[in-house]
Amino acid sequence: MITLYDMPLSGNCHKIRLLLSLLALPYQARPVDLLGGEQRSSDYLQINPFGQVPVLDDDGLIIRDSQAILVYLAKRYGGEQWWPDDAYRLAQIAAWLSTAANEIANGPALLRVHHKFGRDIDIARAQQITAKVLDIVDRQLASRDWLVSDSVSLADLAIYPYLALAPEGGIDIGAYANIVAWFQRISALPGYVPMPGLWQA
Repeated sequence: MITLYDMPLSGNCHKIRLLLSLLALPYQARPVDLLGGEQRSSDYLQINPFGQVPVLDDDGLIIRDSQAILVYLAKRYGGEQWWPDDAYRLAQIAAWLSTAANEIANGPALLRVHHKFGRDIDIARAQQITAKVLDIVDRQLASRDWLVSDSVSLADLAIYPYLALAPEGGIDIGAYANIVAWFQRISALPGYVPMPGLWQA
């Protein structure tokens, strides 16, 4: 049985819920009370010493970090679409996973944390990072439906949630027509699951 240590308002958790649903994998959600500090408890730190969500427990195999969980699920359950044999395609997916952990996390995700949850951040730096990554993603999608190949991949799921949540960070995502069209393609996927705050037409 798969258990997902989850937080409903986390974009990183949403990407895992989304892949689990797209793969039609049954799982049990185990909410973690971040506001109450459960992630700092000794019990939770034994599961993830970094005190973060999400964490996946697949019959006793514990995987932390949303990018790592995407890789695990894709490799174990997903097949060629999600974990290709082709070295170049796989490298392109890995590059976007890195983008999710760096530019997306330090740009739109951080702005959302500031505006929605009140965290003090370097707003100007986060805005600069956001503008750059949105421009790059929008140009990447100008002549293609998906970031890496001719179908949805881990690359798309890795960066989708925090871009679709960007309006909660004070970002006018509607100015990026190619990204908006990509949002619509993702939300039309069989098995798509929403979360509160995601961009809607």
